[in-house]
Amino acid sequence: MTTAAPAIVALSSWDWLQLFLYYLSLSLLAVGGAISTAPDMHRFLVERNAWLTDPQFNASIAIAQAAPGPNVLFIALLGWNIGINAGGPGAAGWALGLLGILVCMVGVMLPSSLLTWQATRWGHRNRNRRSVRAFKQGMAPVVIGLLLATAWVLTRAHGAEMVNWPLWAITAATTLLVWRTKLHLLWMLGAGAVAGGMGWI
Repeated sequence: MTTAAPAIVALSSWDWLQLFLYYLSLSLLAVGGAISTAPDMHRFLVERNAWLTDPQFNASIAIAQAAPGPNVLFIALLGWNIGINAGGPGAAGWALGLLGILVCMVGVMLPSSLLTWQATRWGHRNRNRRSVRAFKQGMAPVVIGLLLATAWVLTRAHGAEMVNWPLWAITAATTLLVWRTKLHLLWMLGAGAVAGGMGWI
């Protein structure tokens, strides 16, 4: 999946290592799931290093969220697009696309998985402690803030001003629906697809 790819991006061995180390560090910040770290990924991959374009970044998230399975799949698509941009069309692009998936997914999954495993064992043993209960309650606003920042980055990519007001309106409406109702997310994804297909946003 490539969308509006830039000219072939030259990635050195150091760049691949830097990408891996970036995802290792980001893994420990993914408190609300990988999607909550999307704003920082956008800063690192699109704005700072120009390894991806805005359309590629947004499409990776949209496709992974629409597909069945865990939402962390969008990181695999980001890695795939980085590899395709580095290798160009053909076998080299496919090989580097697979390398991108491996680098990004192992980087983002390894630390958080090990930490979660250890923390879950510790939390279960100490679940009645006041500090454990307070920690769980204190993390809720952090997760909400990170998810709102993700919505802001994805919406802002389609116009920083309020020129594209229908997109901002649907973002606000979706935020309220997720917050105040138990409506399944697939219904909202479907409504967004229809609105986009009709040219309303």
